[in-house]
Amino acid sequence: MNRVTELLGIQYPVFQGAMAQISRHQLVSAVSNAGGLGILASGGLTAEEVREEIRLTKALTDKPFAVNLMLMMDNVAEIVEVLIEEGVKVVTTGAGTPKPYMPRLKEAGVIVIPVIPSVKLAQKMQELGCDAVVAEGMEAGGHIGEMTSMPLTRQVVANVDIPVICAGGVADGHGLVAAYALGAEGVQMGTIFLAAKECPIPDSYKQAVLDAVDTSTVVTGRKFGAPVRCIRNDLTTKYLELESQDISRHELEKITMGALSKAVKEGDVKNGSLMAGQIAGLVKEIKPTKAIIEDLFAEAKQVLAGLSI
Repeated sequence: MNRVTELLGIQYPVFQGAMAQISRHQLVSAVSNAGGLGILASGGLTAEEVREEIRLTKALTDKPFAVNLMLMMDNVAEIVEVLIEEGVKVVTTGAGTPKPYMPRLKEAGVIVIPVIPSVKLAQKMQELGCDAVVAEGMEAGGHIGEMTSMPLTRQVVANVDIPVICAGGVADGHGLVAAYALGAEGVQMGTIFLAAKECPIPDSYKQAVLDAVDTSTVVTGRKFGAPVRCIRNDLTTKYLELESQDISRHELEKITMGALSKAVKEGDVKNGSLMAGQIAGLVKEIKPTKAIIEDLFAEAKQVLAGLSI
């Protein structure tokens, strides 16, 4: 047991990344039942849709789980009230500062864990009274920052006193051991859970992850400061071609409008946004969530036993 497992009442210090339109009750409950922390993604949902997802998750697990707040959304305050009403005790946050909501969340006894891309923001979150931080490197899938996981995690650990969870580039026991060596007390993983049996995405999306190699992902959106990592396909090729030209952000956004839904709901692997991290090249098998987590720690123990420095 470490500070993360003790704080959250979970068996393994493993967070399942809050993947938009993907991290729903099916996957979240499976991760929590397996001893990790399942995290519901609230991005794009109404407050009542979040409430429904919370209740569906509770029907499938009695273990701790979290809800992720995308702080850029207009209905964050309304969602915060739903979380409190429904008794959610762990919240992760992204895309902004949770400062406006901290008094209300702390009054309700909610554990708050922001996802951060820099030491400066990690320190600010500690000053706000947050309980831990997730240091996410740009190897991760979806919306990313500029720093890679190794220098980010190590420097965040060296500059804050609260627990640090390493995210981006972890999909096996070797990655887990590396994160611990950097001083992290847990890991957050998203890409590997795309290949979980319980993950509610089409088989075509899962197969795209299984087929990926180390160079299969690409980052779009850097031109206008909104980088997103996805598996390379017709959509990303078209986007990058136009992004290199004199084109407005509005015109580029038209190309990606509804692209995530195409991937997640329709299984369109050519024109959909297949968000995944660079570590996808290590994901080669669809497995139950429980097996993913247990295999991760079994391999980590083998890696540790074989180290000689």
